[in-house]
Amino acid sequence: MFRHLVRTQQFNRETLKKLFTLATSLEGTREESLHEKILASVFYEPSTRTRFSFESAMYRLGGHVLTTENAREFSSAAKGETLEDAIRVMGYYADVIVLRHPEIGAAERAAAVSNVPVINAGDGAGQHPTQALLDLYTIEREQGKVDGVHVAIVGDLKNGRAARSLAYLLGKYKDVRITLVSPPGLRIKNDIKQYLKRHAVVFDETEKLEPAMKKVDVVYQTRVQQERFTTPQEYEQFKGYYVIDRALANSMKKGAIIIHPLPRVGEIALEVDDSPHAVYFRQVGYGLLVRMALLKTLLYGEEKQPRKRRA
Repeated sequence: MFRHLVRTQQFNRETLKKLFTLATSLEGTREESLHEKILASVFYEPSTRTRFSFESAMYRLGGHVLTTENAREFSSAAKGETLEDAIRVMGYYADVIVLRHPEIGAAERAAAVSNVPVINAGDGAGQHPTQALLDLYTIEREQGKVDGVHVAIVGDLKNGRAARSLAYLLGKYKDVRITLVSPPGLRIKNDIKQYLKRHAVVFDETEKLEPAMKKVDVVYQTRVQQERFTTPQEYEQFKGYYVIDRALANSMKKGAIIIHPLPRVGEIALEVDDSPHAVYFRQVGYGLLVRMALLKTLLYGEEKQPRKRRA
């Protein structure tokens, strides 16, 4: 496949299909294919789902985990150690490094010096490729396809790395339409728009959520990225700009779904959780399968299929 995973652009339709087929085959199973392997979970920013799902995925494949949940404070970064030196050291302790870092391009810097695979678990406002993969897998599992799907990507599209990464992946499919819903000050950057144009993806931009929700197949709701704003006042300007309540969810067409990278901070009301359109918690389970498939592919390879046992 490839040695490191730093950007969603590394994937094509064939590699996505192989990954998703493997992910589906791992549902409800545990195995020992990675029983001699060690994962280093190195997070310079807070995380719940990404860190825990990678660690759970490694354990479910029989592997072992070294972890730090706040590497900025509880590693030699607090003493001034560079990211490159930290990655070189980790390569002697682990067989794969899962890295989250606040700086755009940090994963590529890490991959450039690492002697073991590096997986980008989010680099600032840059990319979050494994989130995008699980988002895409969720769409495929719930809609039965990706080709021809109409997706509304909603919220902080300027700073949201998950939104950017998903747009890159959607550009690889046929007849996909994207509606970008955001305040004027949080619109998606031009590099994504240019990418979509190059790949002949039909897209439009709007500030209005309600009309979009009535016509799309998938609503990808995202939070306003508080940590990316320079002042609290700027964040407060956009906080709560879009909130999906039960009435909005009920306005969606039959079979349409709401997904979210989580955590939510008020942009989906609790009353939506039992809506037939709400998929965001099942999405977490799909993410575990995708990350199991990624680890197995990067560390074990596709040529062998060890015997599985039921969870």
